[in-house]
Amino acid sequence: MKFFLSMLLLFSFHSAMAQSKPNDLIVKLKPGFSLPKLKNVKNVQNLFENVYVLRTKNLELLEAELKNNSTVLYIERNFKSERKSLPIPFTQENIKSSSNLLDSQFNDPQIGKIWAFNDADKFGISVNTAYKTYGTSNTTPVIVAVVDTGVDVNHEDLKDIIWINKNEIPNNGIDDDGNGYIDDINGINTLVRDSNGKATVNIKDTHSHGTHVSGTVAAKQNNGVGIAGIASNVKIMGIRTVPNDGDESDVDVAEAFIYAARNGARIINCSFGKSANEGRQLIPDTLKYIGEKYGVLVIAAAGNDSSNIDKNLTYPASFNNDNLLIIASTTDSGKMSYFSNYGKINVDVAAPGSDIYSTVPGNKYAYMSGTSMATPTTVGVAAEILAHNPNLTVSQLKDVLIKSVTKISSFQTKMVSGGRIDLLNGLELARTIK
Repeated sequence: MKFFLSMLLLFSFHSAMAQSKPNDLIVKLKPGFSLPKLKNVKNVQNLFENVYVLRTKNLELLEAELKNNSTVLYIERNFKSERKSLPIPFTQENIKSSSNLLDSQFNDPQIGKIWAFNDADKFGISVNTAYKTYGTSNTTPVIVAVVDTGVDVNHEDLKDIIWINKNEIPNNGIDDDGNGYIDDINGINTLVRDSNGKATVNIKDTHSHGTHVSGTVAAKQNNGVGIAGIASNVKIMGIRTVPNDGDESDVDVAEAFIYAARNGARIINCSFGKSANEGRQLIPDTLKYIGEKYGVLVIAAAGNDSSNIDKNLTYPASFNNDNLLIIASTTDSGKMSYFSNYGKINVDVAAPGSDIYSTVPGNKYAYMSGTSMATPTTVGVAAEILAHNPNLTVSQLKDVLIKSVTKISSFQTKMVSGGRIDLLNGLELARTIK
């Protein structure tokens, strides 16, 4: 019998009443205009182009001051939603192998616990066969941003694949590269801000979720330790934006996405979401900006309510952005996971997400389940395809992932592609794109 944490699902989807952070106001101006002189503004953060965050001690007064300003396109509060504390993953190590890889391309001792590496006829995504066929030579490094609860950068299976900002000198208290962040060596923490409202840089994962996601994407391959990630040539950029016991805020998510794009990430893993959006524009505007300007693909979880999100909208999954790919979850028997959301319009592909074995903090490993886990499975496939084909545009990469699935008849009414992602098929299809 397998021991795993079956209930650690995509944790922010069961959000309750939306609340705004009392001191933040998001303002988007018409093109060509500057912020007017305003009272009660403690500091101003320019997120991108003509979108700003104003921090104030009197939100209502500032809203009233801007409400009828002709240069303002919209103003929004910085919403978040309440949720309960997250469970801790079960780290029982004595687990029977769930994979039987013949002629394995990996020497990592616990590789047999990753059933997703199996071929399509065994309900996996053909990782082992893809490596046997195409290898890893002549690939280009791909930066993947994991926007989550943080990353254990010292984990034995992750330390060699962590992104390093080479233009920043560690621990000197100076913004050496001029990107607006001091000592951001491996990423940023939008949850902890300094007195000026700037994000800080400690990305330590005090939960487990972000570290688990990172290992699925790119745990070091063939190092004789632990497991292997799906992608062979990835650097993980850690961005701590999802708190352990509360929902992520809109501003934190937007800043995380923008930081990732400006610092070279081609793919963003987004294993979070919520059921309320209140008609806001910040996140879809941010997605559009990083897609058009930086060519970033955001891969996001569909959620875990066993719900049709074409009808019961979930965010960011239900945003209609060209650079957004939405993921459902499958089991090791090839079926849709009982908890997985679905939607013929709003869900794109499915991927293994039940009983996924990966890294957790402290050089440990654990099973977790959720569309949170299906998302990094897809991110790993996307990153490996991009490493072999670095000139793919964001739309081409998304198209390859959708069109190269293993078709499953019962999925035809559940998602756009009607199938489960497949690395071998994806690499073969990408080679035909000129």
